[in-house]
Amino acid sequence: MAKRDYYETLGVPKNASDEEIKKSYRKLAMKFHPDRNQGDGSKVAEEKFKDAKEAYEMLSDPQKRAAYDQYGHAGVDPNMRGAPGAEGVGGFAEAFGDIFGDMFGQQRGRAGAGGGRQVYRGGDLSYAMEITLEEAARGKDAQIRIPSWEACDPCHGTGAKPGTQVKTCGTCSGSGSVQIRQGFFSVQQTCPTCRGTGKVIPEPCMACHGQGKVKKQKTLEVKIPAGIDGGMRIRSTGNGEPGTNGGPAGDLYIEIRLKKHDIFERDGDDIHCSVPISMVTAALGGEIDVPTLAGKAAIDIPEGTQAGKQFRLRGKGIKGVRASYPGDLYCHILVETPVKLSEHQRKLLRELEESFKKGGGKHSPTGDSWTDRLKSFFS
Repeated sequence: MAKRDYYETLGVPKNASDEEIKKSYRKLAMKFHPDRNQGDGSKVAEEKFKDAKEAYEMLSDPQKRAAYDQYGHAGVDPNMRGAPGAEGVGGFAEAFGDIFGDMFGQQRGRAGAGGGRQVYRGGDLSYAMEITLEEAARGKDAQIRIPSWEACDPCHGTGAKPGTQVKTCGTCSGSGSVQIRQGFFSVQQTCPTCRGTGKVIPEPCMACHGQGKVKKQKTLEVKIPAGIDGGMRIRSTGNGEPGTNGGPAGDLYIEIRLKKHDIFERDGDDIHCSVPISMVTAALGGEIDVPTLAGKAAIDIPEGTQAGKQFRLRGKGIKGVRASYPGDLYCHILVETPVKLSEHQRKLLRELEESFKKGGGKHSPTGDSWTDRLKSFFS
């Protein structure tokens, strides 16, 4: 009986991507899993499960897929001399090992076709770094100290007490994994005795307690890019926790936190500050100096400036990490009320107030509208 086309078996087109092939295979494998198909239809489900697995094994391998696309089933027939598919098709346990391994991010080390010790990536570490607004704007080079693992000197990294040796695990024979069978179905999992290492230590080293490594501190050089903002993270590859069984180390994530500034507040690439002026300057106008991250800048205060007036200085903000142009500086005017007045000053202010009243509403731009709103409210 002629075999069914592999692409047709998985329900994907011939130009399907690797991810599309994997996704379709997962659905079919779950759908036709023997444990989910009991009774009269179990035989049919089992055959469809095997067909889907065979199709996936061929199409997920670039060399096998290329041979199949060119020669069809003859190109991957193990009975054909030199066929790329000569290693055959595995069982249910291997199929679900691939699926669950992809789903949970496990990396299985292999020692030929018989499997091997399980390899795991190390965990990521987090470090909080507090910097000033000026440092965030300009960038800086910094040094940080983080925990690090180094090989234990007394046992030379073996984890065994000096004078003793590490032995091969008797439960898994050094493979790091065992198979649990339930009827005709088997599942491969981490060896409970050696926890995937394939080795056991009869007499652990007292210095490292059998880990083969000790915790120390190391200094890292960190480059803080100009324009970085609070909440952003910098990744330092390979400076996280070490991997297991030769797996890659995790990463270190440096989270940036901005210190509270005495003058400025940051809003994205813009910065804001409050500028107090006297009521005389507000009334008569004049030129004042305002602070910026690069020094001082002068702004003209027009006559009759009210409290809350905002002045915008273009390009005086911060150029963000991904920005093409710097942000702006916003100066918010605060009109100060004089305090601790002398009797002479009080007299002058009262005389000034009387002159304002004689001038009517022209000296108070918001007074008339406020009075009208009050009358409307109470009526």
